[in-house]
Amino acid sequence: MRWFIALASGALFGLGLVVSDMVNPARVLGFLDLAGGWDPTLAFVMGGALIPMALAWRVAATRPAPVCGTAFPAPPAGMIDGRLIAGAAVFGLGWGLVGFCPGPALAATGTGSLGAFIFTVAMTVGMIVHGMAFPAPPLRQRAQPR
Repeated sequence: MRWFIALASGALFGLGLVVSDMVNPARVLGFLDLAGGWDPTLAFVMGGALIPMALAWRVAATRPAPVCGTAFPAPPAGMIDGRLIAGAAVFGLGWGLVGFCPGPALAATGTGSLGAFIFTVAMTVGMIVHGMAFPAPPLRQRAQPR
């Protein structure tokens, strides 16, 4: 059941990206071009995503445990460190240079976009190399489910 929910959620997310045209790098680059022909579409998509997510967090806060899990994940440490800043900078540079981030790139790969495919392969190789060079620290586990 857990895999089915994950698959359905990912498919719904990808469909939303395709329907909103966020798989089009020109749409994202138009949003980032504040000095040129600014395209506010991405702001509306993000704003539209915040409403159901805010409702989901409210519902989750009332539950003793997740529907498809044993415990809710621990909250983030809240510390801004070099890894976070470097990761955000690399993400922002990639997003600004080519107009793709991981989710839309995967969705666009499914539409047959060669550029998205190349980006996805490069992103995957980069993630593998990074994982080998800088192993992730162990995740902190919450003592009790909330």
